[in-house]
Amino acid sequence: MYRIFIIEDDDKIGMILKSTMEKYGFEAVRAVNFKDLLGEFAAYEPHLVLLDINLPYFDGFYWCRQIRTRSNVPILFISAREGEMDQVMAIENGGDDYLPKPIHLDLLLAKVKGALRRAYGEYAAATASSASGGELDLYSLRLNLSRNELEWGGLRTELTKNERLLAEAFMKRPDEIVTREHLLEALWDDVQFVDDNTLTVNVTRLRKKLEEIGIMKAIETVRGQGYRLNGEALREARI
Repeated sequence: MYRIFIIEDDDKIGMILKSTMEKYGFEAVRAVNFKDLLGEFAAYEPHLVLLDINLPYFDGFYWCRQIRTRSNVPILFISAREGEMDQVMAIENGGDDYLPKPIHLDLLLAKVKGALRRAYGEYAAATASSASGGELDLYSLRLNLSRNELEWGGLRTELTKNERLLAEAFMKRPDEIVTREHLLEALWDDVQFVDDNTLTVNVTRLRKKLEEIGIMKAIETVRGQGYRLNGEALREARI
């Protein structure tokens, strides 16, 4: 049974989330100590986290970063904030998805089930099979599939799961246009529920990781179609 950790300080909303998760066969626990959420997280060892932004003491962005220091567990933000920047911040701070309040329970369940399938179910099995190959190598850019690491010229950078899936999709099809639809399906199976801006944020994060190891302007935006990994940029960087 999958364990869901609910970090929500509003009792009414927290109880609705808990009862909904339990109704559909999940084990669910609500956070109690908002000063030590990381300790509660470690003790409970959940498979997925539902995380509010507005919390006592520290906000959800802070706690998401703390959880990411020890786990890649799926984290879905839930918040009354509807601004685009809040959604961007949620992804930038390590979240996997974002649901605005008031929460539509059908949408919540779809996103929870999708995240669990990707992390632990049939899609995770496919990813593990791919990762068993060890590495992808393209013009000396090396992607370690089991460690979620990119290496270039002796420099390494760690990737989130979504960043690694994007890097894998691009490196398997260098110089080809990879459509937004293909990338969305690689990251989220419930594509109809995904805000297109979420993909843009993840691609931006991957670009920054490439820049950290010295590769500039490798991922090009192809307006109206998708993105392309520019093999020429890799070859020039290698010279």
